[in-house]
Amino acid sequence: MAGAEKPHKSSAPWGGRPRVSDPKNRRLTLRLTGSQFEQLSASANRAGMSLGALLRVKAFGGRDPRAVRRPPVEVRELARLYGEIGKIGCNVNQLARHANTTRALPLLGELQTANFYLMEMHSALMQALGREP
Repeated sequence: MAGAEKPHKSSAPWGGRPRVSDPKNRRLTLRLTGSQFEQLSASANRAGMSLGALLRVKAFGGRDPRAVRRPPVEVRELARLYGEIGKIGCNVNQLARHANTTRALPLLGELQTANFYLMEMHSALMQALGREP
């Protein structure tokens, strides 16, 4: 198939997002007071959108099909904390391996207490993220 051509990719030259037929190439500058900006930012965060996407939705109605949804700050922070719990779990596994190889075991009560609090943290984070543990 020497003469066959590959279909042309519809993407940016650097391999970024695909090009669209109606790009957002016009800019609007808007002046707000500090309190207006904070109120608008809070609304955008609650909706999980950027300020521009929220303003387009308010002005034109409906959802912008290319709007990037951002999780609210609380969800991002909870997801970060959930990752930290995973790191703690890794450390616990390393301690267990060390205890198994050296036969120097920590006190059972200490391990049970630590496990109880880790499970409580895990359960609370899963519930806050809207996932059942």
